[in-house]
Amino acid sequence: MNAKLVTTAIVAFVAGILVVAALLWTQAPALMMLQDESPYGYEETVAVFREAAAGAGWSILNFTDMQEVVARHGAEVPGVTVFDLCSSRHSIEILQRDVERIVTPMMPCRVSVYETSDGTTYVARMNSGLVARLFGGLINEVMQKASAETEAFIRSVVN
Repeated sequence: MNAKLVTTAIVAFVAGILVVAALLWTQAPALMMLQDESPYGYEETVAVFREAAAGAGWSILNFTDMQEVVARHGAEVPGVTVFDLCSSRHSIEILQRDVERIVTPMMPCRVSVYETSDGTTYVARMNSGLVARLFGGLINEVMQKASAETEAFIRSVVN
């Protein structure tokens, strides 16, 4: 091969890597996090979300009122409630096997309901279906099922 062709190939390869890296850098937040606007106000969205989660068989293990938390430190923000959700049907599959426990830092599933400064309310969460693909195997299977269920009841809230 001649040197010019090799140089052109290397430059094209490096340029391709840089383009992909730039795309990931700019698009990753939109891919990794999902949010949907709620047709309800903040308080009503929180109530409807609680009902939808319970109706789908999911437990709310805990919730954190972030507005209250930051108020204790002298700051004011619009409403933000973060829910820790669990479905024992799915979590047991992960927790029973040592090798799958690597994903326990992402357990329980977290969903937030928050209000923006203009009064719009959103339901936000990690794109667990996308994240699941990175793991493959049983983790992918379980997270895909859990993701589909949570997306279904979130749709019932925001639609």
